[in-house]
Amino acid sequence: MTRPPVPPRPATVLAMSADTRAAVLRGRALDELLRVADVDPALLLTDFARPGPELGGRLARVEVLFTGWGCPVLDAEALRRMPRLRAVVHAAGSVKGHVTDACWERGLLVSSAAAANALPVAEYTLAAILFSNKRVLAAAHAYRAARGPVDPLARYPAAGNYRRTVGLVGASRTGRRVLELLRPFDLRVLVHDPYADPAELASLGGEACGLDELLGRSDVVSLHAPELPGTRGLLDASRLALMPDGATLINTARGSLVDTAALTRELVAGRLHAVLDHTDPEVLPAGSPLYELPNVLLTPHVAGSLGGELDRLASVAVEELERYARGAGFRHPVDPGRLSYSA
Repeated sequence: MTRPPVPPRPATVLAMSADTRAAVLRGRALDELLRVADVDPALLLTDFARPGPELGGRLARVEVLFTGWGCPVLDAEALRRMPRLRAVVHAAGSVKGHVTDACWERGLLVSSAAAANALPVAEYTLAAILFSNKRVLAAAHAYRAARGPVDPLARYPAAGNYRRTVGLVGASRTGRRVLELLRPFDLRVLVHDPYADPAELASLGGEACGLDELLGRSDVVSLHAPELPGTRGLLDASRLALMPDGATLINTARGSLVDTAALTRELVAGRLHAVLDHTDPEVLPAGSPLYELPNVLLTPHVAGSLGGELDRLASVAVEELERYARGAGFRHPVDPGRLSYSA
């Protein structure tokens, strides 16, 4: 029986922070990477301007960069050091932090594990939606304060998920996954995304509508839009005021999408609730009231891949590198034409 030919292992260099390498490339993931790539896992590129003598020699013949969080910027000067570079495989989400116009001008192939990173964010969002409509956070605070009987029917007469309305701002990878996860529930789902096809959203169980309408109709609003010049401050004071009394805002996207001062005023007043995994600034000042408010769940950027979920990122990236070595197209290519309106 004739065995299929073993594809050549492309010369590969790791470009990421040391912490990223330790978290993402471990155990089976590292073994699989070594199987499909000619790579020295002990060599780590963190600065294209000063790669060091050993890495400098490898850059002259590198064909694939295997990147992660902490990868330095791939500008024209960096690419000049890598005349044989043909592909960038990113074991994380957005490539905007390191892939520049010079990469597209060179014609590099770029892949991202953003689809894999969207899964835990969507799972976090699903939990936040269901808990928010059920008033779980408020009930927990009330129970802790009372240290005795609490009557949830009297305190939260409108609580529950039956026939409530959820608004998703952004039909991104994460937004679409949230749509899929919400399908088994008795919820109405509104979606605002100026680039999405309303018919496609309907096929996924969502109803396309304008942003202001979504804000006015939703019991829970969840943000899944990218950080772009046009989305900064998307939810300002006037738009937050459109949200019904008692509505919840969930932000697992970017803190810059929301006017922090305006949101803080609404939350301090107790008119709105919030689940915030991203804020602006990313770490709020120690004196921010959001740390203590009973109507706010504040988490330190944990919605994305953590712990064992990082193995999924590595697995997807290694599979992409293996596809490249076999001459197959990437399963998760980055389209430069979409970067102007995506993460």
